Amino acid sequence: MSDPVSKLSPQALAAIPTHVAVIMDGNGRWAKQRGLPRVEGHRNGVESVRTIVRSAGEVGIKYLTLYAFSVENWNRPKDEVDTLMKFLARFLKNEIGELNKNNVRLEAIGQIWRLPEFVQEQLEKTKAALAKNNGLTLILALSYGGRTELVEATRLIAGKVKAGQLDPAEINERVIADHLYTRHWPDPDLLIRTSGEVRVSNFLLWQISYAEFVVTPTLWPDFRKPQLFEALEEYARRHRRFGAV
Repeated sequence: MSDPVSKLSPQALAAIPTHVAVIMDGNGRWAKQRGLPRVEGHRNGVESVRTIVRSAGEVGIKYLTLYAFSVENWNRPKDEVDTLMKFLARFLKNEIGELNKNNVRLEAIGQIWRLPEFVQEQLEKTKAALAKNNGLTLILALSYGGRTELVEATRLIAGKVKAGQLDPAEINERVIADHLYTRHWPDPDLLIRTSGEVRVSNFLLWQISYAEFVVTPTLWPDFRKPQLFEALEEYARRHRRFGAV
């Protein structure tokens, strides 16, 4: 990317994506570069979340999905996972005022049942506190995996076929999409990945089929409004053909 921009061009403002998804990567590397514990990277990453949520709402993005914790992340050291869960619960509690002020609604996708009970309880409280808001919808991918989502959707569809509620001949893309975690929302238009890694890491495998990808070398704790705006400028320069000419 070029030098960070402080405001969006008219072209970018006219081409704001409806749904932006973000793979927030680089917290550990950010901390390592500074000789700090990994937990400090996660702590500073929370500030980036706060900033990006606010900025996304300001420019008119309707849906923002953040890859906050993957099913693979359960394999990290227990101390780190426990700390991440505490950070998550604290974020969900402490940000209610900020999110309400910015008219943000909260949703979550993934195997939520695997989260600690105290996190699940706070998640439900926060969702309820923000339920009447109608601005940006913030979707947290928690204990989420794209393959797991597709497996669960397949099981639901197979169950309906077995029960005689669905003819296999009727299964199409719409039927599959209607059984995904994300069935209530449009697919992402733009996928942003921080830290320079060029892979999707099991994130929204079905939903990003036609998304534009923007990869930035910026580590997530350093990803703020200028970096978001750079990604939106790049998106505005793309010509989305969806397989046509």
